[in-house]
Amino acid sequence: MNDPINNKEKDSFSYTYSAREQEEVRKIREKYDRTPPAEDKMEQLRRLDRTVTRKGTVASMTLGILGALFLGTGMSLIMTELGAGLGMAALPVGIAVGVGGIVLAALAYPIYTMLVHRERARIAPLILQLTDEMMHRE
Repeated sequence: MNDPINNKEKDSFSYTYSAREQEEVRKIREKYDRTPPAEDKMEQLRRLDRTVTRKGTVASMTLGILGALFLGTGMSLIMTELGAGLGMAALPVGIAVGVGGIVLAALAYPIYTMLVHRERARIAPLILQLTDEMMHRE
C-alpha cells in the first residue's frame, strides 16, 4: 500500500548551496525584505545626534541662499539694464532689495543656533536615557 505521507520523505531531496551562493542569496533577499534591520543603541544615538542639526541646517541654508539671491537681484537692478525699465526708481528699489537680501543672509546663523538649541532641548532626555543605558548607569 502506498502511503503518500511516508513516500514524501523518499521522493524529496535537499541541496546545500556553497558559501558564495548563500551570500548571493542573502544579498538578494535583503533587497526585498521589508522589515528594517534592528538598530543597535550606538547607531540610534548617532542618528538622534544627527537629527539635532538637520532642521537648523535646512532653515539657515534656505535663508542664506534666498538672501544671496535678493542681494544679487538688488545689485543687478542698480548696475545693469534690468533697472532701466524702472527709470529713476531703480536705485532705491535695488538698494531696498539688496539690503533685504543682506538681512536675510545675516539671519541665517542666528536662526540656525536657535533651532539647534530648541532641538537639543527636545531630544536631550532621549539622548541622556540612551547614554545612561549604554554606560550602565542607573
